[in-house]
Amino acid sequence: MSQQFDVVVIGGGPGGYVAAIRAAQLGFNTACVDAFKNPEGKPSLGGTCLNVGCIPSKALLQSSENFHAVQHDFAKHGITVSGAKMDVAAMLERKTGIITKNAAGISFLFKKNKVANIHGLAALKGRQGDKWLIEVTDNGAVVDTLEATNVIIATGSSPRQLPGLATDNHMVLDNEGALALTAVPKRLGVIGAGVIGLEMGSVWKRLGAEVTILEAAPTFLAAADQQIAKEAFKTLTKDTGLDIKLGVKIGEIKATKKHVTVHYELNGEAVAAEFDKLIVSIGRVPNTAGLGAEAVGLQLDERGLVAVDDHCHTNLPGIWAIGDVVRGPMLAHKASEEGVAVAERIAGQKPHVDFGVIPWVIYTSPEIAWVGKTEEQLKAEGIEYKKGTSGFAANGRALGLGQAQGTVKILADAKTDRILGLHMIGPMVSELVTEGVVSMEFKAASEDLARIVHAHPSLSEVVHEAALAADKRALHG
Repeated sequence: MSQQFDVVVIGGGPGGYVAAIRAAQLGFNTACVDAFKNPEGKPSLGGTCLNVGCIPSKALLQSSENFHAVQHDFAKHGITVSGAKMDVAAMLERKTGIITKNAAGISFLFKKNKVANIHGLAALKGRQGDKWLIEVTDNGAVVDTLEATNVIIATGSSPRQLPGLATDNHMVLDNEGALALTAVPKRLGVIGAGVIGLEMGSVWKRLGAEVTILEAAPTFLAAADQQIAKEAFKTLTKDTGLDIKLGVKIGEIKATKKHVTVHYELNGEAVAAEFDKLIVSIGRVPNTAGLGAEAVGLQLDERGLVAVDDHCHTNLPGIWAIGDVVRGPMLAHKASEEGVAVAERIAGQKPHVDFGVIPWVIYTSPEIAWVGKTEEQLKAEGIEYKKGTSGFAANGRALGLGQAQGTVKILADAKTDRILGLHMIGPMVSELVTEGVVSMEFKAASEDLARIVHAHPSLSEVVHEAALAADKRALHG
């Protein structure tokens, strides 16, 4: 006998579990099917983001930053520390504890909101009347069958593999392996200078590894505003010590039990680099295998993404898709907002997610964050703009923190003064970027931001100063 639901969500990541909770809040009988298992083989909600992505990487970043501060920064505060050592096992145990706590929190929220929590791999099997048939398997055996009026696909994504190179998470690592290294490698290679490559490279560099990052693109962080990207490149190479090589053409890669050799070409010169471990972070691909898309006629695009309209509806009635498995940036917060929006659309509401004001963050030290158009995009689109910049170098709060590096840049329409973009590198800009998100959502002008009283001393004063600078009336620069 099949279990009957109004809404079944396939995937328990930041898009799926949020969609399930919101659907239940709206009065729908809701289930969430998720197949993820932790290293102990137990179900663990939260998807890639919580288990092997966003959350554990931030835990390791904080641990490595603390270790670096003990070694290099505490003396400036008059604090003498000698013999500091890094216990990698304890660091990983702390990381695991954070994951476990958050996963348990999602389970609690499911119980609180009466969401049925079903473990297994869900596949669409067909349609019977106005219901979709879903089969749930675990280790190849059928464990449940479900019927749902609406299905929300939130199956996420997986690391893109290099052709011909097996990821064993022992010598050749993806994001999961990079988060689980039990010792600091002496020589760490990273292919890909994106978010994962930069963050994981930063972690292990601070803990003592020699880190080389190989990037195929000739431009560093091409998606970011290039003024900020160039400052980030300088800081990450000079201060953090990452060896970032751009315009690399990767050739043969050979892995043995002791090391990995990467053959590549740079500026016409052939190079063979030997590493103790290699992280491959060249993007992600949508998880649609085993979903039953072909069997039910679910349309996928040329990249393997589930094809959806502006409302996240697929070509099939009652089937929706959100997050990494559809168009748009592969960001956890984007998936969550889409999940909420879909649940509300099923309820007949008319929510809206504006892709133009989704923030991006890279949690290196200093952090990098932005929202809206870059200066390069505005030029390419022929949009007349003005800009204001300000730095953290003279900011009292940043100086007190010992993190007075970085820049904030505001871009505004030359005629209307409406804020078009906010770009920044510096301390805690992952928090400061929200000032730009809120301003842009409310169609604010740079003058609006400049007229708002900002606390003193605070890091947010740099945003205020950049807004003033957009109107050529900066007070401290």
